Amino acid sequence: MNAKQSLLEQFHSGSLNGKTIDGICKNLKIPFREKKSLLALLDSLISDGSLCVTRDGEYGTPEKLGLIKGVLRGNERGFCFLVPDDRENEPNDYFIPHRALHGALHGDKVFIQKTQGRSDDEGEVVHILERGFKEIVGVFQRDRRAGYLIPDDKRFFTDVYIPLSDCFNIKNGVKAVAKITEYPYGKSPGGKIIEVLGDGDDFFAEELSIIRSFSLREEFPANVEKSARTQSERKITEKDLQNRRDFRNSLTITIDGADTRDIDDAVSLEKQGENYLLGVHIADVTHYVEYRSALDKEAFERGTSVYFPDRVLPMLPRPLSNGICSLNEGEDRLTLSCLMTINEKGSVIKSEIVEGIIRSKRKTTYDEITQILENDEKLCKKYADIKDMVYLFAELTKILQTAREKKGSVDLEVKETKILFDGDTITIPDYDEKRAFSHQIIEEFMVLANETVAEYMQSIEAPFVYRIHEKPSEEKANAFRVFAQNLGLNARFKDKEVNPYDYQKLLKSAENLPVYPVLNRVMLRSMQKAKYSSENVGHFGLASKCYCHFTSPIRRYPDLCIHRIIKDVINGKYALACEQYGEKVSQIALQSSDRERRAADAEREVDALYTTMYMSEKIGEEYDAVISGVTSFGVFAELPNAVEGFIPIETLRGEFEFIPERFLLKGNKESFTIGEEIKISVVDVDFERRRTQFKYLSKTKIKEQL
Repeated sequence: MNAKQSLLEQFHSGSLNGKTIDGICKNLKIPFREKKSLLALLDSLISDGSLCVTRDGEYGTPEKLGLIKGVLRGNERGFCFLVPDDRENEPNDYFIPHRALHGALHGDKVFIQKTQGRSDDEGEVVHILERGFKEIVGVFQRDRRAGYLIPDDKRFFTDVYIPLSDCFNIKNGVKAVAKITEYPYGKSPGGKIIEVLGDGDDFFAEELSIIRSFSLREEFPANVEKSARTQSERKITEKDLQNRRDFRNSLTITIDGADTRDIDDAVSLEKQGENYLLGVHIADVTHYVEYRSALDKEAFERGTSVYFPDRVLPMLPRPLSNGICSLNEGEDRLTLSCLMTINEKGSVIKSEIVEGIIRSKRKTTYDEITQILENDEKLCKKYADIKDMVYLFAELTKILQTAREKKGSVDLEVKETKILFDGDTITIPDYDEKRAFSHQIIEEFMVLANETVAEYMQSIEAPFVYRIHEKPSEEKANAFRVFAQNLGLNARFKDKEVNPYDYQKLLKSAENLPVYPVLNRVMLRSMQKAKYSSENVGHFGLASKCYCHFTSPIRRYPDLCIHRIIKDVINGKYALACEQYGEKVSQIALQSSDRERRAADAEREVDALYTTMYMSEKIGEEYDAVISGVTSFGVFAELPNAVEGFIPIETLRGEFEFIPERFLLKGNKESFTIGEEIKISVVDVDFERRRTQFKYLSKTKIKEQL
């Protein structure tokens, strides 16, 4: 044990906690002349987060000092809130006034100590563990003395100083990316411009600035691109086919969107007596992306493909994602296949996971499958060779849906704005309430494969990455139950023991009632977000005891990870899989969840930019809308195309009281609640906040107030 470890051990034992440097010297009987060396050791332990020192100069472990670890979320007015890491023991955020930040900024990971302030939930930053930003996106400005980057994200409430010598050739007003080079105490961060994105008023420069603000990039490092090209040029050899099941003579097809280029799943189905043999064949990406290779490290860093109206940022380079890994029609492709024998009740009575090779017979689209099921003469003739199997798809899908409904699966309607961009014009069609049955076919088949794979891997206790969806918190379940009862519905479930069937039963009871859309919205808000985990706790929304993401290794890293583990297991290398991935799956789950959130946030921000641009052409127009959210400062309303706008409270007549548990803005003249139908006009758009402002005109249906 070295001196640093020995010193830390003393703190863990409790003998040094809460002592100043002089107290530590006295306790350890260290002479004054060695105080400098002791300080160096203490500083080293503080740097790696093992120790902290309070403003009073007291040293100790974070736990012994009662410190709280978390991430700061800034406000443009100069203060922050700490979001604690440990939500179980610290359910509330902590207010950190500007004077107590001590140089910490939005996004930083810090330790705070509780302080006496205006509330019990106030704190002071004790130690900055990790800076949240290495790069900042914003508008560049320059005067005679220096340059400054004014961040787009107003939560990062300080400008970045750019030395004049580094920016004399950069013009004022451009969108740019600055790399932060220093965080001097008491001063603005220092930086260097590393990329100019375009003029500040350029739409695509604005889009690119959003993409960069989430640390996303279109291009891959040169060595990764080279490796992808090398892998894409590999031919399938006899060695590759050893121990693989040959499905090339089986009737296997793909069903995707018309513009899909990265096809990672194919399906086959045949009837065996009263049972069905379903094959879900997934691209064997791990054959080309080796563990810990440059390709793998880049895929891990990206975590997922990200989709915008005008572009895709793929997780893997296109020679792989659109080429050798894509299950293209008529081409031999390597797969990891899940074969399931399903009885007439929709239960999997036998399953097998094998390495395979397929040759897809047909590349079909969702629209084409829909038309075949509608007996379109032209399409039925074109696809005569697969028509009977498509009818069998529909037959099995209905069986699986019935079985899933009996389990209590919660089928919520989640509206998403569909933004179409042809390179020149933005179009946002009205939301299609009816989901095509062809989409449901693939959804049911993929869900079943994901469950089957997860159940098998759990049964053998292999290290694994599960897709989990925890049940609603007791607080949110209670709020939802009370809300449903206020709607006049029979909601009698127990908040602590709520299960998927309770939610499904409640949703079904309101299916033909006017309150159904309202219930759907509030139910969705009461639920937790799905995430990845190395520990299985089930999937609430799907009413599944065990679930994973197995079917999209081209665009999701967790799928890629579990393919490796599965292949080791089915090839008799269980011990190797445990050794190699046992300690890694937690890290992979955490990183993948983080990257998924980052992608979703980036997609949401870019979509908001496009919808704001689209709505800027609609100012003055009137629409029917539905109230989609109610806050203390106004009302959100959603148009038929799922575009959302905001009605500020100051533009509404009367005085209001906000009742959050009822999603109600109660006024002395008129009240507003979620789900009400209203008429609005488009007043303005705010490009900086990417928000559309509406004006309330009238109620389109008079409803009894809650």
